[in-house]
Amino acid sequence: MRELMAGPTVTAVVFDAVADWSQPLLTFYDDVSGERTELSAATLGNWAAKSANFFVDELGLRPGDEVLIDLPEHWQTAAIMLGAWWAGTHVLLPSRADSGQGMLGAAVTSAAEIDKYDDVDELLVASLDPFAMGVRDLPLGVTDFATAVRVHGDQYTSRPVVSGPVLDELTTEDVLTAARSAASSDGIGPGARVLTARPWRTADQITATVLAPLVSGASLVTVAHPDPDRLEARAQTERADVVLR
Repeated sequence: MRELMAGPTVTAVVFDAVADWSQPLLTFYDDVSGERTELSAATLGNWAAKSANFFVDELGLRPGDEVLIDLPEHWQTAAIMLGAWWAGTHVLLPSRADSGQGMLGAAVTSAAEIDKYDDVDELLVASLDPFAMGVRDLPLGVTDFATAVRVHGDQYTSRPVVSGPVLDELTTEDVLTAARSAASSDGIGPGARVLTARPWRTADQITATVLAPLVSGASLVTVAHPDPDRLEARAQTERADVVLR
């Protein structure tokens, strides 16, 4: 039997740290595609809430159920992870899923990776489009996440969650402790603007690169496929207080 607990989720801690919901919380650049997308705390919160409501109300996922998220660094990836944690689910990354966890109930991936997950009960595709437009011509049985999630509410009420891992082997306490430790090491505090060119594909990278600023009340600018020659100018444009290379 799963043990329910009333403690805050990672996502609740992130949004509890927000001082001004109208200000940018997550800004995403891709130096290959040229994308720049800026999300206020309110907008990121809405996307996370829609994702959480979708996982709970449409997929019927319960606290402790596993959700594989196999996506590159992108603002949609962050929103989906925050939604999954808000719903109390256990986020698995591809390396952990490949280690023999059995059949997965739900997986979110990109259109290019569909063939890797033909044995998943619920296969969802995130468009990774700058405006979260849907993906056309998906195979039968594959759900376009962007289209499906839009109809769900943009507010979410936290419910009791299961004690246990929430990101690969890490518990909520593990994640928050590691995030706060990384923030302290990198000099990140409330109100800071943090620009990072670091990857965030593993549990440790996600904790140190994405969650460390967000749980600290800082805002994050993350750059995918970074061009090192443009980083300094971008830091000045974005008025970054902390630059993580």
